[in-house]
Amino acid sequence: MSVNNLPPRAVILGCAGTVLSDDEKRFFAEADPFGFILFARNVESPQQLRTLTADLRECVDRDAPILIDQEGGRVRRLRPPLWRDAPPMQPFGRWYQKNPPAAEAALRLNIHLMADELRQMGVTVNCAPVLDVPVEGAHDIIGDRAFSHKPKIVGHLGRTVCKAFLERGVYPVIKHIPGHGRSLEDSHIGLPVVTETLDALAETDFVPFVMLKDAPFAMTAHIVYSEIDKDRPATLSPIVINSVIRQQIGFDGLLMTDDLSMKALSGDFTELAQQSLAAGCDLTLHCNGEMAEMQAVVKGTGRLSDRGMMRWLEAQAQKKIPEGPLAADAEQQLEAMLKVGMEIASKSA
Repeated sequence: MSVNNLPPRAVILGCAGTVLSDDEKRFFAEADPFGFILFARNVESPQQLRTLTADLRECVDRDAPILIDQEGGRVRRLRPPLWRDAPPMQPFGRWYQKNPPAAEAALRLNIHLMADELRQMGVTVNCAPVLDVPVEGAHDIIGDRAFSHKPKIVGHLGRTVCKAFLERGVYPVIKHIPGHGRSLEDSHIGLPVVTETLDALAETDFVPFVMLKDAPFAMTAHIVYSEIDKDRPATLSPIVINSVIRQQIGFDGLLMTDDLSMKALSGDFTELAQQSLAAGCDLTLHCNGEMAEMQAVVKGTGRLSDRGMMRWLEAQAQKKIPEGPLAADAEQQLEAMLKVGMEIASKSA
């Protein structure tokens, strides 16, 4: 609960730089967002980042969730040389087809190391794993971020990732529900339209999300599924959220929008926030740190609902307190495992 004993506002916000301005501090204190999200623009050094996450929490006077996108490969906000050079997920999927136990063991250790890096910086939620199932000819915005073209492999390895994050005290976010793998367009730039039937989607795209329906958080796809709701992207569609995500897939965790400032969506930010919550999302997400846009999103976002608060309590029950530090040579162990696994993965590409 917030300091005033009200639920936090149902929004996750970004900030502009590596330190908070006085205006940001005042705004965040008044807005009382559920949490915050970090990007590369907010990251300079480990000490700076620890200070920033502490300052964000001080604004709302509670242990607010702080999110980041640290998938590995090309999508990561903490980068070498200050942080580990974590690989993308696709090679683990290829390795899994040759030696499932070895691939899962390496993936689990990789995620344990990543979780510890994040937690030490004050980051408690990672927007991963990607559970999208790419198809031939789709836009490369997903690409090697995905584990595999095979839905059940995506689900199995997604389970490994979620469990490993929770074991080391970090919440995972499955994305982009109900599936971004068929998109022919980058939703950062335009609004993709997927025309497959509901039956076809259920046989492929939905499968990993059904397998991970007990995850604590999920992030929506800014995609129109024309055979389900031809007029609205999933983020704004009561039909997609209620009939597909909540009922058919069975996901009952905290559902957040993808970034409302992406070009897939258009219109007034207050209205977008209102529409996404009315459609059934629990949380709105705005990432770019632009003050005027954040103010508009906050204007359209009320307090986290009673059901949202219950989902948040259920999420907290899933996260474990790490039993102790990882082995001193854990990173070296992983490097040795990956040397073998990446060679196998490259041969099966």
